Amino acid sequence: MATVTVRNLPDEVHRALRVRAATHARSTEAEIRDILEMTVRPPERLRLGTALAELGRRAGLTDDDIAALEQVRDKTPSEPVRFE
Repeated sequence: MATVTVRNLPDEVHRALRVRAATHARSTEAEIRDILEMTVRPPERLRLGTALAELGRRAGLTDDDIAALEQVRDKTPSEPVRFE
């Protein structure tokens, strides 16, 4: 896992983080991790797999349709791109 160091954090921000962490019954470090994760990976973010599954349902695709597509899909491994 990566380590991040934050320099020049104002004292009032550090105090606010400590208070917020205490209200959630966790360490300041755990609180900062949670804040960062919720900021960059919010629960309402678009999840590609979920969006594609929903699109298939709206189009009326069934499991049998997917199985039929799998049977005719080209399963030959692709060749790497050459930049010659």
